[in-house]
Amino acid sequence: MTDFHCELAWLSGPRPAADVLIQTRGDRITSVAAGTPRPEHATHLAGLTLPGLANTHSHVFHRALRGRTHGRAADFWAWREQMYPLAERLDPESLYQLALGTYAEMALSGITSVGEFHYLHHQSGGHRYADPNELGRAVVRAAHDAGIRITLLDTCYLQAELTGEPLSGPRRRFDDGTWQGWAARVAELADEPMTRIGAAIHSVRAVPKHALSSVAEFADSRGMPLHVHLSEQPAENAACLSVHGVTPTQLLGAEGALGTATTAVHATHLTDQDVRHLGETGTSISMCCTTERDLADGVGPAAALARAGSPLCVGSDGHSVIDLWEEARAIELDERLVTGVRGHLSVEQLLVALTAAGARSLGWDAGLLAPGKLADLVTLRLDTPRMAGAATGDPLAHAVFAAGAADVSTVVVGGRILVDDGVHTLVERPGTVLADAIATVTEDVESR
Repeated sequence: MTDFHCELAWLSGPRPAADVLIQTRGDRITSVAAGTPRPEHATHLAGLTLPGLANTHSHVFHRALRGRTHGRAADFWAWREQMYPLAERLDPESLYQLALGTYAEMALSGITSVGEFHYLHHQSGGHRYADPNELGRAVVRAAHDAGIRITLLDTCYLQAELTGEPLSGPRRRFDDGTWQGWAARVAELADEPMTRIGAAIHSVRAVPKHALSSVAEFADSRGMPLHVHLSEQPAENAACLSVHGVTPTQLLGAEGALGTATTAVHATHLTDQDVRHLGETGTSISMCCTTERDLADGVGPAAALARAGSPLCVGSDGHSVIDLWEEARAIELDERLVTGVRGHLSVEQLLVALTAAGARSLGWDAGLLAPGKLADLVTLRLDTPRMAGAATGDPLAHAVFAAGAADVSTVVVGGRILVDDGVHTLVERPGTVLADAIATVTEDVESR
């Protein structure tokens, strides 16, 4: 049993509690008691403690593009063409090293679980590895070695466009040929204590209509989370209307791919009917605001989706920055920019998006500091320049609207300390690990 005594802890509601004793056994919380003097044996967590953060949308290899594509790609479609040479270059070892450093960076920012939207499956040219899941296993191993939970959202990606053009060039690495080929490969993967296997439809562009329901049924039959890129770009909507006569949301709904087990990523360009349908089905929405800004994708209707009944969660997507505190506040602040009105989402709603809603999206029994839940915690210091004044003001609002990854002092995963006083306990010098990995995979991509 490990006990943690928190100076302040967010248990629920609009204010944190003081002097909170959290007891754990194994990887679970066994009891939570506020207003409790600190026992001598308990580990003291000075600052504000919250449930561990859930990163619901990651493309881990995109981390190598940070600072390399910001000024040269005019829009999402041009950026995409710069991403493919990187995808072509990766092998199991270089992907592992890049993922190890990236997941360590996530841990240092307070992330305890990640949803890896994984579509890099095969060798160059589309040939399968001897183990057809070798790249997926490399990503999972990296998460384990970095100490965080992973939901491997194994992604079905079968065509280049809605009109059915075959995948070519680097994208042949994504292609399982048929949904049955994808399902047979995914069926060889299994959940582990720190791993969940989930499913993903890359998008209505990349999976033909006849396969959408089959992928959704496969995921449902195995109790898997199902994620899908949705209406990230107006061009996707226009193509879907041209080919199928409906929006991407309507198409996914008709094929049974929406519901409480589904998370729609981005959901930026929606009709009012789309918003209602996503809310009525209880489909979660993964907002990835820093990537949407970076790629000039637009601002999604987060407040309208929340009012309609869709749980909101957050993701760092292409990792132009890994800081879920920024992702959460951007949901509210970007809404303010486009509407000219403040106060769309409460601090508590944004904290739920960071924690409990994200954990549900990824299939983890976490995101709450409550008995029976996984013992995943993050503590923010209150003595940094950004957090100064939080203790005598509104600590939760201060955290949501001012805190950043650099303010994280302690991260606990499954009752064990992973980050101690800002230092990762498993990965030595994560910055060096990342720098070396990025140099390896970009050395002949820079000039393309």
